Amino acid sequence: MEFNEVVTQTSTADIDQRHRVLRNTYALLSMSMVPTVIGAVLGTMFGSSLMVGSPILSMLIFLGISWGLMFAIEKNKDSGLGVILLLTFTLFMGLMLGPLLHYALRFSNGGSLIAVAAGGTGIIFITLAGIASTGKRDFSKLGSFLFAGVILILVAAVANMFLHLPALTLAISAVAVVVFSALILFDINRIVQGGETNYVTATLAVYLDVFNVFVNLLQLLLAFAGDRR
Repeated sequence: MEFNEVVTQTSTADIDQRHRVLRNTYALLSMSMVPTVIGAVLGTMFGSSLMVGSPILSMLIFLGISWGLMFAIEKNKDSGLGVILLLTFTLFMGLMLGPLLHYALRFSNGGSLIAVAAGGTGIIFITLAGIASTGKRDFSKLGSFLFAGVILILVAAVANMFLHLPALTLAISAVAVVVFSALILFDINRIVQGGETNYVTATLAVYLDVFNVFVNLLQLLLAFAGDRR
């Protein structure tokens, strides 16, 4: 077999693997929306009762459980248990989404704003995923910038738990929509470029991007277009 044929076969196999990871990521991402919706419905029913003690304590409990599940997912990403843990994680995230949805439904147009946020998130995902998966451009250089953006958002969010500044809350949400939208582009492109070969890990990353875009987009809509009863 000639060298060029070997290279061609290797390249074809590599491309096939990337496409398979991308297909599996999209399939598992779609599947993960089911427990998210179930968790969100349950969370909306319980409402603010899900908040334990102070906001800081609630945040610490949330971070502890979510990071623990993410660590377990990463440890078991090559087995069926990883998929089960991922779906458990999305159920938990849906449950934690409940208080925000419960708050939104207190607005006369809350249901409509939730639908707009969901639709807007879908449009953002489809558009950026399309750009990332069909274009030949490599967006890997965005990684360090986006990582810094996430750290900035976390630091600002923690600081605002003490400052309680409405303007800062809006600024955080606006920046978060931009950063996590860009992360959709980055994470999908990373699969296409062969930088991520495990679809469980890939799904977790993209799910978090989509989740955060939806949450922050809804918060902006509630702030600017919410109509209190």
